[in-house]
Amino acid sequence: MLSAWPLSLFLILISPAIGSFLAVLVDRLPRGEDVVRRPSACRSCGTALGVGDLVPLASFIWRRGRCGHCAAPIPPWLFYMEIAATGLALLAVLEGDTPGHMIGTAVILWLLLALAVSDLMWFRLPDLLTGGLALVALAMAPDPRAAFLGAGLGVMAFAALRRGYRIMRKREGLGLGDVKLMAGLGAFVGLTHLPLLVLLGAVTAIAVALAGAWRQGRYDATRPLPFGTALCAAAFALWLVGLA
Repeated sequence: MLSAWPLSLFLILISPAIGSFLAVLVDRLPRGEDVVRRPSACRSCGTALGVGDLVPLASFIWRRGRCGHCAAPIPPWLFYMEIAATGLALLAVLEGDTPGHMIGTAVILWLLLALAVSDLMWFRLPDLLTGGLALVALAMAPDPRAAFLGAGLGVMAFAALRRGYRIMRKREGLGLGDVKLMAGLGAFVGLTHLPLLVLLGAVTAIAVALAGAWRQGRYDATRPLPFGTALCAAAFALWLVGLA
């Protein structure tokens, strides 16, 4: 671990910039916008952002959460993602015993963060993120067989659930993105913990739905729920329990 301290420090130092990039992905991918060639610009006035506007963490604090050109409020979740990505990198460093393990764990946790926020904000789970999670989780799996079985069973179970719901209720009840997400989550937690992952995700989603119904004074069965967010949170919780 002592020999890996330069990498550990590097991961923590770049994590705010990673969080900023993840925020760009979350903001643009669901809109179908380019995430590589299009320069960063204010959503309100359209002015291209300069170097001083793009320093992770510092720019938001220095600008007091407002655009330096039109003074429009900058969405706080952009800042929170930079903080969250930094915290996740720290956890990955504490958990990792080799450089490869540290990097792989950090990437998985960062992808879980981006997917959770994307589904929470847009009810979308972009293929780039779900595919990336599946590839990294399979590559990092300590037991490849359990990872492949977990990924396959997760996808098949959710695909069957999605089709069954559509047949019975004549409408969509589970997005295709949730089905694709299960490939990465199933590989991440493995076959043994897959039922617990789904149970925790379902309980979390139900709790959120009941809390929303209590606040509004009624329950709307047609209101969509960010089930992908709940599943990502459950996967992270299981990982934390294993870390503890």
